[in-house]
Order: sequence, then structure tokens, then C-alpha cells
Amino acid sequence: MSELYAAMDEHELRQEIANLKEKARKAEQLGIVNEFAVYERKALMAAAYLIDPATIVVGEMYRLDGAPGEFFQVDRLKGRFAWGHRLGSDKYEEAIPISMLAPMKVGK
Repeated sequence: MSELYAAMDEHELRQEIANLKEKARKAEQLGIVNEFAVYERKALMAAAYLIDPATIVVGEMYRLDGAPGEFFQVDRLKGRFAWGHRLGSDKYEEAIPISMLAPMKVGK
């Protein structure tokens, strides 16, 4: 699909995410690691458009989906990316799609 994620409605985004995850699954089965990673990242970006950036609180700590035990503190938001730092990381500031952020409190 060549349409921009920002122009898609919720149904179209969910369909695009499902298509990308299916392509990623096939690439993984075929052992094409680079292609798998690209489709996974595209699915994360599409999922970021299903989240209202206003729900992400600057200064808050979040769990990282898909990375158990890793935490991310949001310093600022720009578009569909949260800029900040991973807890305990030597890295400087990094940006991640807001779809990777999960609330610290379980059940939210």
C-alpha cells in the first residue's frame, strides 16, 4: 500500500499492520532476517498512528514492548516518535515509535 499512514483510517491501519506482520512471518520462515526486520519496523510505525500522542506524558517512564525488563523515559515527543533515554543505557538520546511504549502500571 503506497498511502501514507497519516492518511489512513483505523480500519486501514489495522489491515496494513496485519499485512505487514504476515509478510514478516513469511520472511522469518524463509530465513530472510533483514526483510523480517523491515516489515516488523513498518508494522510498529503503522501501529504508532493508532495511538494518540497526547496519551504519552513527557517525563514519564514506560516499559518497552518486546523488550522485557527495559524501560524508557520520554524527554520529548516529535510526531509519532518519543525521544528519550533507556534506563541504564550508555546510549545518548534516541527516538522510538510511540507504539513501543507501554504504561508502567499493569492493567492500563
